[in-house]
Amino acid sequence: MSPGTRHPKIDKVSTLSASEAKWIEFQKIDWTDQTGRARVWEAANRKTRGKSGIDAVAIASLLRHPSRPPSTIIILQYRPPVDAICVEFPAGLIDASESPEVAAARELKEETGYVGRVVDVSPTIVSDPGMSTANMSLATVEVILGEDDEEPEQHLDSGEFIQRIVVPLDEVYDRLMAYSKEGKLVDARLFHWAAGLHFAKMHL
Repeated sequence: MSPGTRHPKIDKVSTLSASEAKWIEFQKIDWTDQTGRARVWEAANRKTRGKSGIDAVAIASLLRHPSRPPSTIIILQYRPPVDAICVEFPAGLIDASESPEVAAARELKEETGYVGRVVDVSPTIVSDPGMSTANMSLATVEVILGEDDEEPEQHLDSGEFIQRIVVPLDEVYDRLMAYSKEGKLVDARLFHWAAGLHFAKMHL
């Protein structure tokens, strides 16, 4: 934490009325199950989905350097809903007129400063379908670095406090485990990705 920066904290939690909600809304879903029985489901719905049909994009970056091991970028960011520093992929909402590819390149540059080439985009995926309609894509972005390249400048919006960290791929899983022991919360998408790398390394 830089000098003069305060620790974030929750001041108050209260019920949010539908008229105040800018980003989400509650939905009552009436549906019929496989036996023909009428049922009701409660869900949270994003109000900002654009024409792509996808809410957000997360970025799994692959940094290639002439003399360093292949690495990725993770970020640390305080998240009020869980009142904790979270360890995540760079990510963000897709603007109304954007494709996931364009959003991935933009968000990576804004949050980390790095510029790369999108080499893969996942199908539409969901992370909490029992509670939310939110969906996303996972983009893989390759960043080619020169031997003497300096770390680029972030382009954060006002009110964004994001710490970027470059981690060799071989160390990602252990780093996430260490962050968890420190009391930080690891985003499920990042952990599953890292666990896949770890599984392949240990068992394949």
